[in-house]
Amino acid sequence: MKQKASLGTALIPVFFLVIMLSINVIFVYGDDALSGSNQFILILSAAVAAMVGFAKGHSWKAMLEGVEKSVRSTTGAILILLLIGSLAGSWMLSGIVPAMIYYGLKILQPEIFLPAAALICALVSLATGSSWSTSATVGIALVGIGEAMGMNSAVVAGAVISGAYFGDKISPLSDTTNLAPAMAGTDLFTHIRYMLYTTVPSFSIALLVFIVMSLNFESAGTINNVTPILQELDSLFHITPWLFLAPALVILLIVKKVPALPAILAGTLAGTLFAALFQGDLLTRLNEGELNASAYYRLLMDALTVDMKYPAAHPVLADLLESGGMRGMLNTVWLIVAAMSFGGVMEACGFLETISNALLKLAKGTASLIATTVGTCLAINITASDQYLAIVVPGRMYADAYRKRGLAPENLSRTLEDSGTVTSVLVPWNTCGAYQSGVLGVNTLAYVPYAFFNLLSPFMTLLFAAFHIKIRMLTTKKEVPHVSQK
Repeated sequence: MKQKASLGTALIPVFFLVIMLSINVIFVYGDDALSGSNQFILILSAAVAAMVGFAKGHSWKAMLEGVEKSVRSTTGAILILLLIGSLAGSWMLSGIVPAMIYYGLKILQPEIFLPAAALICALVSLATGSSWSTSATVGIALVGIGEAMGMNSAVVAGAVISGAYFGDKISPLSDTTNLAPAMAGTDLFTHIRYMLYTTVPSFSIALLVFIVMSLNFESAGTINNVTPILQELDSLFHITPWLFLAPALVILLIVKKVPALPAILAGTLAGTLFAALFQGDLLTRLNEGELNASAYYRLLMDALTVDMKYPAAHPVLADLLESGGMRGMLNTVWLIVAAMSFGGVMEACGFLETISNALLKLAKGTASLIATTVGTCLAINITASDQYLAIVVPGRMYADAYRKRGLAPENLSRTLEDSGTVTSVLVPWNTCGAYQSGVLGVNTLAYVPYAFFNLLSPFMTLLFAAFHIKIRMLTTKKEVPHVSQK
């Protein structure tokens, strides 16, 4: 017979996970923890959760079904990750990413680079509604440009992620921007307007910090250091603005609401076509002076699927031009599967619900209710490892509590985005954190201190709640929404 777990019992797997991951990252592996050890810790934590669940009467079949459901929910994300690997490989071979780096080094100066990177990513993400697509296109190039300038790649990744999540968060095309108001019981544009109150100040502060960091960047000798990189890029690749047609195609498809998978596949195929059209000399050089149909096919497939290295003499450029293809994403896929296994057992055994209900009991007033929502979103991002669950679960749980306290539903939808959407990328084993780390080539824990927008957003919503700033109340019975509790 199933027994409902107490809060202490439900937290046993969480404490085990946090302790083991801390040992793993701080004392043993450091930045290399994501190379495999963290994945095993997640599986081990799932086993601990399963043992606790079994002791409470949950069957192995039910827990396995929970894992299957959880992993199945990431099918789209896993396929996108694999295709992003192939996209990066084809865009490297075709010269698209090198062209972005080349023109970026000519246009973007170190004194404005970080705020410019954040703004560029914000605009692209706003237009596409996707932080993932933004990172996989302009984000990769901006990290490369920053490295060529001598900047810390973690700082640049923080700027990229800040901009990408700002645009994603307020774009009407974003899935999370549509999901949050649906869960809370308000409409899309009311949600976006109300969210601007906290989102704009958070992003403005982040931009100010990036401006100060860029102005203080030691840029002496940067131009001299960049010149040989530009010259070697020009000698290796045929650099032309025509190459930007491929990323423009991907952005256009996403703006036109074409699903991410076919849009990314189209970008990958465009990259292979451009490799044939523009990089014939490079392909011949990579095949040691001879190029036939079989060799051409092999080079293309290698670029799409496995590691590729390009004959660059400059050490910085040699690092920038490495590409892992689809195989380079397998470590991230492994991490996602392991994380969702843990989240699936936790949800199947009712442990997540127990933890969330305990948090809800702490909410005595408006500020504490919003703080409880923030805490729940953070907890689910850490334990269930999924951004969407961090919106859906608290949205379902707290919609009625907000209504009963006379709070308009946009208070809840804004809080879900401020704490659920943007913090997912700060957790290494969350699908978003794993994705961004894999795509940008920067360890999650390395860029976290510089993802200022993502760090500020939950604190901004707590600040507004504490001082009752822009907390809209329900004033008439007509405004009280009917919220399904299914």
